[in-house]
Amino acid sequence: MTSPTAFLHSLFETAVASTQPAQCVPPNLPEPPKGRTLVIGAGKASAAMARAVEQHWPGDLEGLVLTRYGHAVPCERIEIVEAAHPVPDEAGRQAAERMLELVQGLTADDLVLCLISGGGSALLALPAPGLTLEDKQSVNRELLRSGATIHEMNCVRKHLSTIKGGRLAAACHPARVLTLVISDVPGDELSVIASGPTVPDPSTFDEARAVLEKYAIAVPEAVRVHLEQSGDETPKPGDLRLSNAEAKLIAVPQQMLEAVAAQVREAGFTPLILSDRMEGETREVAKVHAAIARQIQTHQQPVVPPAVILSGGETTVTVRGSGKGGCNSEFVLALLDDLRGLPGVSALACDTDGIDGSEDNAGAIYTPETFSQAESLGLSPAEFLSRNDAYSFFQQVNGLVVSGPSLTNVNDFRAILVEST
Repeated sequence: MTSPTAFLHSLFETAVASTQPAQCVPPNLPEPPKGRTLVIGAGKASAAMARAVEQHWPGDLEGLVLTRYGHAVPCERIEIVEAAHPVPDEAGRQAAERMLELVQGLTADDLVLCLISGGGSALLALPAPGLTLEDKQSVNRELLRSGATIHEMNCVRKHLSTIKGGRLAAACHPARVLTLVISDVPGDELSVIASGPTVPDPSTFDEARAVLEKYAIAVPEAVRVHLEQSGDETPKPGDLRLSNAEAKLIAVPQQMLEAVAAQVREAGFTPLILSDRMEGETREVAKVHAAIARQIQTHQQPVVPPAVILSGGETTVTVRGSGKGGCNSEFVLALLDDLRGLPGVSALACDTDGIDGSEDNAGAIYTPETFSQAESLGLSPAEFLSRNDAYSFFQQVNGLVVSGPSLTNVNDFRAILVEST
């Protein structure tokens, strides 16, 4: 085997490669319609998805797709617009407004091909009537710091929006709407991925208010009034405006984990896939992974080393400090703090979109030597954890994983190599 660091990096590369739009979009394209073909969409992978459509579509098409800054790819017939994530900006608001305008006046002979991936919820920032972009930005910031799950955050976002929660598909009626989805959500629930702009929404205004109450989130007065009035619910299952809308999952986290597990087997190790839908506070999830690594090494249970623990999903961080770093970097730092340089255990955790939180790294990596290096530099993992500053810690021990935008997004990828000692 190559070094643990090189091996773990190669597993992350496989994870990203296994769900690229160039592979998963073309087999799922429909036949051209009698009328127009309009391509719309949003997400970190949406521009790459649009390029895959262009390269394999036999007829005319046009459209507008919204992606995160730095995630655009050149397209000839589909306009690509970049906007901010995870806190929305004016570019996202304007693009979402234009998207709604584009789908007006369609007929039953037309096809709307909607390309959705993770990140689309923050990007499609079109506030509900009576709300401003600043209102949405304020709520978004508080949700991101609160420790709320993606299901909870998107429940709130849908009920502050003019375009999410099935409203975009309703605006396309009576055209056929086919949504191709790359999932970044634990459980692959279509109504949660990018806040489900083209699928029925089972959540309610009551549930959105309950999320804000649960995390004691103070909201602008206009938001409070809007949620209490709750007069214009999102389209629900059975809504006739969505009767000609279909959504297909074309890439999911489990697919990524199985591709990596195959590589692990080829290397002569045993893969242990824990779950494709890990959720919870990042530090607590790290403790569970650390305990399993110890059990494998000490008792050869539930598998015999050498082995690789694999998991996907999306953990959350309740932000209490003022440091830098996303949930993947914090996961690796919490794991390092728990295992404290345990011989034979190395780990990597990265976001498959190439960006962990709002920094420039995909995540972080460590080996047993990382702990010794930190000690020699006088760095305390616990202190960095206390201020949510995993980025700064790994920057000083050369443990940041910087890949750049990957142009796909099936959420977090974690791999822990457990060798015999």
